[in-house]
Amino acid sequence: MEIIITDLTRFNTSDKVCIAGVNINTNKCVRPMPYLTTTKCQELNILPGSKLKGDFQQNTSRGLPHSEDNYYNNLIHNGACTADEFHKVLNNTIAVSVSAGFSYLFPEGGKVIPYTNIPHQSIVTVKVKSSQIKIVKDSFSHGKIKLNLKDNDNKKYTYLPITDLGFYNYAMKHFDDIDFPEKINAFIDKQEELYLRVGLSGRYADNNGRDGYWIQINGIYTFPNFDTEIRSYT
Repeated sequence: MEIIITDLTRFNTSDKVCIAGVNINTNKCVRPMPYLTTTKCQELNILPGSKLKGDFQQNTSRGLPHSEDNYYNNLIHNGACTADEFHKVLNNTIAVSVSAGFSYLFPEGGKVIPYTNIPHQSIVTVKVKSSQIKIVKDSFSHGKIKLNLKDNDNKKYTYLPITDLGFYNYAMKHFDDIDFPEKINAFIDKQEELYLRVGLSGRYADNNGRDGYWIQINGIYTFPNFDTEIRSYT
């Protein structure tokens, strides 16, 4: 099976990286397991748009909503896809909205799907206008950034964590710049198309009693142009 990588996300407390991609024949999402290390991803130059080949077998032990989990063997890097191929993969996986993608009607200000309402998938693609998002600094954690979103159903989501590894590395480098994050927001505003890869965390209960699967932004992709610094390891 060959997949095109659409998600390259980081963990807060680990050097492991979660990658996910789309099977180009079925448009189904595949999350290779076990996780790779950051070093291994850099060695193989695995980035969004990379093609990976391998033998994949679905992991049914973790259960929903992480139906994308697949054990792998013989994983190899098979080059990079074209911009048109990446654009097609994103278009082929679009959900109308976050709520529609996860089959759960989020309340205003909601960020978590209760564990009693388990969706059948943990990653969706949502296409929005650049004016519908804003990247902001995390005022509580240096180097972290969040995303505010007005979805296509007019539902507003604020302060969503951005786990996209490229954006995290960019933020760590430029967080104290006088024009950050205004510069990257200005770049996004000039693009014609914007796609968000929206993921769900593993089950987690916070101190306020909210127990379930939390929204995170796995990937932010713009067309026709992208920021080369964000989409590289340098």
